[in-house]
Amino acid sequence: MSRLPSLFISHGAPTVLIDGSPAPAAWRRWADAHDRPRAIVSLSAHRPARQPGAGSAAHWRTVHDFGGFPEQLYRLQYPAQGERALADDIDRRLAAAGFAVQPDERPGLDHGAWVPLLAMYPDADIPVVTLPVLPAADAATHYRLGQALAGLGEEGVLLVGSGSLTHNLYEVAWNAGPEAWALEFQSWMLERLAEGDVDAVLDWERQAPQARRNHPTAEHLLPLFFALGAGGTPRSVLHSGMEHGSIAMDALAFGENLSH
Repeated sequence: MSRLPSLFISHGAPTVLIDGSPAPAAWRRWADAHDRPRAIVSLSAHRPARQPGAGSAAHWRTVHDFGGFPEQLYRLQYPAQGERALADDIDRRLAAAGFAVQPDERPGLDHGAWVPLLAMYPDADIPVVTLPVLPAADAATHYRLGQALAGLGEEGVLLVGSGSLTHNLYEVAWNAGPEAWALEFQSWMLERLAEGDVDAVLDWERQAPQARRNHPTAEHLLPLFFALGAGGTPRSVLHSGMEHGSIAMDALAFGENLSH
């Protein structure tokens, strides 16, 4: 097996699985075109914690951590298993990189984890280990988290950061056209990533246009820096788009073998 890249997936609203969004099909095409991972590590914007630490469960519970959506979404399940040995290995790698580790005992997969995985690997037969987002930490910290685990790609483990390239729920406009302020931020971030300008990307709060309008809080962008740290450059695009006015749906692979 060749080294697996890391992924950043803008997971969108849970309705992406049923509303005709092109994003899930793009995620699935990428999965079908690449080696099947032996395990998946998911760092989701919807799993916050104060300290990093891997989570595993004998049988993951599917958490429907949202409200007011169509009933069929609440019937979806992703009954994956965890892998305790991988979770312990991750905690050792994080500790060796200087992180204070707090193992994560939460038994459920939030929708930031299971929505993309259900589209990509619908049989739920690949072990899944979780990592939390650290809302009190910065981009550089999440980049270092990714770097600490980069070697797992050589071992057939797929590292996935699940969040959103833009995320301001106060200004979502269902079924509206793209907002200029969201497009400006999206373009800036994608251009800097294409250039491999890691320093600028990590300094997004000062350098990116409309930074705080697109991310009043940063938890949905922080998984991007984890994926970037884990995979490095180059980056390739699985999917790009804007939904509901200001929700950028970009999905990126880092360290991609461009022969695919």
